[in-house]
Amino acid sequence: MSTTADTLQIKPEKMDFRAYSISWNLTKRCNLNCDHCYLDASFRGGFRSDELDTDQCKRVIDQIAEVNPNAFLILTGGEPLLRPDIYELIRYAADKKFMVVLGTNGTLINKTNAQKIKEAGAHGVGISIDSMDAVKHNKFRGVSGAWEQSMEAFNILNEVGVDFLIQMSVSDMNYKEIPDVVAFTEKIGAIAFNLYFLVCTGRGQGNTDISNEAYEEALKMLYEQQMKYKGRLMINSKCAPQYKRVVYENDPDSVYTRTYSGGCPAGTHYSRISPEGNMTPCPFIEESIGNLKTSSFKELWDNSPLMIQLR
Repeated sequence: MSTTADTLQIKPEKMDFRAYSISWNLTKRCNLNCDHCYLDASFRGGFRSDELDTDQCKRVIDQIAEVNPNAFLILTGGEPLLRPDIYELIRYAADKKFMVVLGTNGTLINKTNAQKIKEAGAHGVGISIDSMDAVKHNKFRGVSGAWEQSMEAFNILNEVGVDFLIQMSVSDMNYKEIPDVVAFTEKIGAIAFNLYFLVCTGRGQGNTDISNEAYEEALKMLYEQQMKYKGRLMINSKCAPQYKRVVYENDPDSVYTRTYSGGCPAGTHYSRISPEGNMTPCPFIEESIGNLKTSSFKELWDNSPLMIQLR
């Protein structure tokens, strides 16, 4: 049997860079004023003429379906519930067999729109809670009463029967509260907890990231919570590439080392759409690869030089 270099040469398979997850900022309108908002969203009453309209949004959804008919679509803002057509868009995407999640601050949730969200076919709702201290959360979110309204939203979603997850943006003021927020997440009946590490863009570009010591402590606490709630609650880190190292140091054979393999998904399996229709590799990369008013999703995903470079 020949063992020459020629016979051992294996032709590499083409990598599958399919768009699995798309985060869509449907609007810059928002009723809060969060310190860290990457979109620099604010309340600017009424319809914004620069946003994609309903028909344009549906056309983009059609184009995404051509690339991946089973896409995971996050409809967010700003505050997406400020768009009157949000339920129509959820239903349109759900009818395409997308997994649709609504990213909201939770303050506008009531029984009526919760029922509409459910009937439209959303798989769930993501709501941010940054502290179990109402004063701290409200300060971070820029509006008094935000914490109380979000708490009421959880009760309403449970009553109506809409799955929800809790998201937390880690900072110097709240990283020690990670175990408390995770415990609340399980207690209130959420299906998952996502811990986001601050990326200083948009209104948050002037913020100072947490110290190296606090960052390491936050990663360690996250791992401890994953072990504590294993099999009971899905716990994830977002925008924390160093987390895989922490997992490996604690257990080289952990399934989580595979979960966090492959690095950042921006441009390889993930992209973002802005309210104006600009497409970027992720919400924290502001460079547009093109606009969906004039180019198709497939064209930009397959052929953008920036996307290709990220692969």
